[in-house]
Amino acid sequence: MKLRFLRVHSAEETAEVAQLAAQIWREYYITLITSQQIEYMLGKYQSVPAITQQIHDQGYEYYLIHNGEGSTVGYLSARQDEGKLFLSKFYIGKEHRGRSYASQALAFLEKLCQERNLTHIWLTVNRDNESSIAVYTRKGFRTLREQVADIGNGFVMDDYIMEKEIPVS
Repeated sequence: MKLRFLRVHSAEETAEVAQLAAQIWREYYITLITSQQIEYMLGKYQSVPAITQQIHDQGYEYYLIHNGEGSTVGYLSARQDEGKLFLSKFYIGKEHRGRSYASQALAFLEKLCQERNLTHIWLTVNRDNESSIAVYTRKGFRTLREQVADIGNGFVMDDYIMEKEIPVS
């Protein structure tokens, strides 16, 4: 099923992203981090005010991901960063996983990179998130290093930094 990537502009779209984030994070990340950290991170990074600030003040682009039936299946967020594209967020709802949506999303991001003359896509991924790491590895990303980032309130993000080179067209 062919996906469509709709750039988030309106308050309603921002609210939809925040709602998706809350649903996906509470379902998926409970096996990787505590519920307290999930709630903290949702408020700090995925609430309507946080998303709005990221879009308006920090150069992030958010996209709602729709399938061919018109349903929203997930979202992603990225921003240009020193000649590269930083993939900040990429989440697919549980009922939509395993349908090759990651391949289509990464192809969309690679096309953005080519249009903007960006040389790489990079991201951070929780070191214990084996399924996502496996997907990124299959899609040509390589692990550059480990990173532990203090995000406040006694919480850290314990991640790998991964990167994929984008061929010049």
